[in-house]
Amino acid sequence: MPRKKSSVWLRGLDLLASVMAPPKKKATRRKTAAVKIATNATIKRAKRASTVSPATRTQKNATPESRAKTPEKALPGRWLRSFHSAAPTAGRLVNHLAYALYLPATSASTAGLPLVVMLHGCKQTAESFARGTRICQRAERAGFAVLLPEQAKTAHAQGCWHWHDDPGNTEAPAVASLIAAIVGEYGFDAQRIYLAGISAGAGLAAALAITDPQLFAAIGLHSGPVFGAATSTMTAMSVMRRGTREDPVQLIDARVDVKHYPGMPTVIVHGELDAVVAKRNAEQLTLEFARLNRLVDEHGELRVGEQRFYSRDGADFTDYVKGGRNVVRLCVVRGLGHAWSGGDPSEPFHSARGPDATALLWNFFRRQRRMT
Repeated sequence: MPRKKSSVWLRGLDLLASVMAPPKKKATRRKTAAVKIATNATIKRAKRASTVSPATRTQKNATPESRAKTPEKALPGRWLRSFHSAAPTAGRLVNHLAYALYLPATSASTAGLPLVVMLHGCKQTAESFARGTRICQRAERAGFAVLLPEQAKTAHAQGCWHWHDDPGNTEAPAVASLIAAIVGEYGFDAQRIYLAGISAGAGLAAALAITDPQLFAAIGLHSGPVFGAATSTMTAMSVMRRGTREDPVQLIDARVDVKHYPGMPTVIVHGELDAVVAKRNAEQLTLEFARLNRLVDEHGELRVGEQRFYSRDGADFTDYVKGGRNVVRLCVVRGLGHAWSGGDPSEPFHSARGPDATALLWNFFRRQRRMT
């Protein structure tokens, strides 16, 4: 992505980051600690370089050193860091994807565990996203594993996923390849794989739900753009600011054979005051996934099931219910900007305002299973 376009794309994020960033003293201490950890890790890797091959660099055991790097030090589970080599794609002859994996201590074996895949937003890392969402704490309580793919700075200077339709410029195939490899290696339950993301991560999650629906039992999209409307960086900026001027249902029908699409239970969370990705995107995304689940017809009219409207915990909900089962849910959090609802406010792009989005997503996910 050209640097000038990237800077335009991130202008709103820069403003939000400066507002939401912690005090300078705390940031300095955090930065100093990170430098020390990185320096120690570099020295250790250098000492092992002659005896450890790249293929075995995953931290298979949670040593005291590796636990110190986990996003939440008090958690007893294992935090593993490695990379996955996906097949080359157009423009990506070397297709490595870094990731973090959290395995809860509450389960003696990984076989049969559910897996939640979390896609971070711009200017975030696997660690910061895990801290802000508290997803590993939820994993310990509920008994599921967490996979956090991480965008490379060499692919995008600000760590943004390429969620729109630039030809050959998306990470979706690499993420799908990573998920399949991790599920095969650890024996996770292939019928209970769930995908969630925020902002650019939500955009990529929506694309994965379209291209690889067989992988996922349900998805969660937080502060994400409408699917299928952006074809370049500049059109992506327009979509983020105001949604699409096209009919969302027609966008889906142009990209997907809805009649044969297997369906995708979806929960969508968005801040009412989001100045980076306008709330209209969430409303249009909801209609798109109602169409994908064959709840509305080609005109966007409800044909199957019912809609339920209610408010709680400072948020307004719209549920599409079929046969007593919630298939698509929209949650608009009042007073929330471009941030993860009910998260850790010490992390940028996370807010204490609103319902706990992590709990909201898991409570939705745990009722879904991909039937193959």
